[in-house]
Amino acid sequence: MAVPIFRASIPKFHPLIHSLFATSFIDETSKKRRMLVSCAPSEPNPVRCREELSFCVGTHLIPHPRKVEKGGEDAFFVSSYNGGVIAVADGVSGWAEQNVDPSLFPKELMSNASSFVEDEEQVNNNPQILIGKAHAATSSIGSATVMVAMLERNGILKIANVGDCGLRVIREGKVYFSTSPQEHYFDCPFQLSSQAFGQTYRDAMVCSVDLMEGDTIVMGSDGLYDNVFDHEIVSTVTGYRDVADAAKALANLASSHSLDSNFDSPYSVEARARGFEAPIWKKILGMKLTGGKPDDITVVVGQVVSL
Repeated sequence: MAVPIFRASIPKFHPLIHSLFATSFIDETSKKRRMLVSCAPSEPNPVRCREELSFCVGTHLIPHPRKVEKGGEDAFFVSSYNGGVIAVADGVSGWAEQNVDPSLFPKELMSNASSFVEDEEQVNNNPQILIGKAHAATSSIGSATVMVAMLERNGILKIANVGDCGLRVIREGKVYFSTSPQEHYFDCPFQLSSQAFGQTYRDAMVCSVDLMEGDTIVMGSDGLYDNVFDHEIVSTVTGYRDVADAAKALANLASSHSLDSNFDSPYSVEARARGFEAPIWKKILGMKLTGGKPDDITVVVGQVVSL
C-alpha cells in the first residue's frame, strides 16, 4: 500500500508504552533489569553503575489534550545496561487517516529495542545497530521518529537519531551539547516506517559526547523542543535536585506553552523563519504568527553520577 510520508504537524499522541508494553519488569531468571515506563508515573528510575559513570533517570509524559483518554502515541524505555540507555520514539498520527492506530508502531519499536539492548554479540553497545535490530523486528503498521542514547561506563555517550526527537547535555548551567533534527522539509521529519518510503537505521544521525559527573541529559520528543527554548530547559532543570521533579516540571512547562496562542514558541519562530504567516485575521490586526504547538510531550532527564 503506497502511503505518503506524514507531516509531523498532524496531531501526534503521547503517553508512552501504556498498554501491555507499559510496565516495569525484572527478569528474575537472568537478573537483568529493564524498565518500560508509562505516562502516569514520574518517579526517578536509578540506573545502576557497575563501574565509573551511570545515569539516574526521571521521566514524565503528557499526552496531547485531545488524546488523554487513549494514552498517547509516544513510547520510551530506560535500561540499566552498561552505563545506562535511554530512548524515545514519537509515533506519527497521520496513520489514523488510514484507520491505523499510530501508537502501535512506536510501542513495539521500543519494546523490541529493550529486548535487544543487551545483545553484546549483535548490538555491541551501538545505538544505530540497536535501532536497526528493533526496526527489523517491528511488525506493526505505522511510523515513528526515534532517538537512542547509550552511556559507556567510561563516560562516552553514544547517540543515534532518526527524525526530530532531541537531546541536550547541560554542564555548569549551560547547554554543552545539542543534537539537530533531521527533516525532509519543515514539520516533516525523517522517520522509520513499516513501509518502504521511510528511512532506516543507516539514515540515523550518529554522534558521541564525553560526559562527566554532574552533567544533566535532557531527551525528549518534539513536543518538548517545539515548545521550550534551551535557556528555559537549563533554568528549569538546574532548579531541581531530583530528576523526576525536573522531568515533570519540563513537561508541564512544555504543555503550558503548547496551549498558549500568544507564546512565541520555538515552533512559531521557526515557522516564521521558513516563510509561514499568521492567519488573515491576525495579519489584519497587525499580529505575527505566534503560539505553541499542542502535541504529546515526552521528557527524560538523566543525571550523570559516579559510583
